[in-house]
Amino acid sequence: MSEAPLIELKGLTKTYGLGDAAFQALKGIDLTIRKGEFVVIMGPSGSGKLTLMNVLGCLDTPTSGHYLYEGIAVETLDADQRSLLRRYALGFIFQGFNLLARTSALENVELPLLYRGMSRKDRHEKATAALTAVGLPTKLDSTPGELSGGQQQRVAIARAIVTEPSTLFADEPTGNLDSVTTRDIIEILTRLNVDRGITVLMVTHDDNVAACAKRRMVIKDGLVESDSTSP
Repeated sequence: MSEAPLIELKGLTKTYGLGDAAFQALKGIDLTIRKGEFVVIMGPSGSGKLTLMNVLGCLDTPTSGHYLYEGIAVETLDADQRSLLRRYALGFIFQGFNLLARTSALENVELPLLYRGMSRKDRHEKATAALTAVGLPTKLDSTPGELSGGQQQRVAIARAIVTEPSTLFADEPTGNLDSVTTRDIIEILTRLNVDRGITVLMVTHDDNVAACAKRRMVIKDGLVESDSTSP
């Protein structure tokens, strides 16, 4: 594992609202994540964990403090530059899958590649490879309505990895799934982490899911309450 930090936060804060209505969701986060780590982020509702994930994923901006991603000062980037960083370096998996209902699995996975201006042939090849990697080589033409919840989440994972991101952000990726399917999804994420070296940051409320990660962070009241590593 590389010793150079992939992500480094220094005194990061995030405040919503102004004056008496202001709410400080993050209260000064110091954090280092290295390439190839699998990190689970836990915490009660309203703890700030989702805000932290949104800032790390460049979906939101900090109020103060510093955020370095591979040495890039993210807090200094404008909206277009953050969009480029998301497009080329980051992948996202959500609890609700967020698939387009009337398009095939293949077309859903190809979508991020459209924004890169990639040819149809190259999009098709990469999307097919991504769906094969998550165990769906025979479901290319199936729409989300024709797939189980677990299969839909596999399509969502394929969509997240088709751009070959260095970091995957997963927000409760097993929250809508049964225990057997949950295990399958976690095995896929673990394989991507181990075999491809993709850094994974996952929010979960499930202790059983959290057990898959070597590093577990607990966020409470906008601060890192604990940060532990296990074998």
